[in-house]
Amino acid sequence: MFKIAVLIACALILVATEHYEVEHEEHEAYPKYKFEYGVKDPHTGDHKSQWEHRDGEVVVGSYSLDDADGTHRVVTYNSDDHNGFQAHVQRVGHGQHPHGESYANIEQDH
Repeated sequence: MFKIAVLIACALILVATEHYEVEHEEHEAYPKYKFEYGVKDPHTGDHKSQWEHRDGEVVVGSYSLDDADGTHRVVTYNSDDHNGFQAHVQRVGHGQHPHGESYANIEQDH
């Protein structure tokens, strides 16, 4: 009797596993999308954008933003099964840092 119960349990596990694999395969869709967005807020100075395209396992995209030092950063990237993730970072302009009093010289309330 014990052997029959074990055989039935094994059969149920096998059926459940096959059902899961079929359901899992049906839900895997071919990944394909495109998106883009951008922000240009003159009040806050926030200026950035991004776009990305994916077709299967190949992803290409770019994003850009204004850094705090005044330069504009542009990053282009791609990714695929053969080459992995690769990014190219470019800075446009010359960084400028404001001249002023050092934080070490500012009086602090205790």
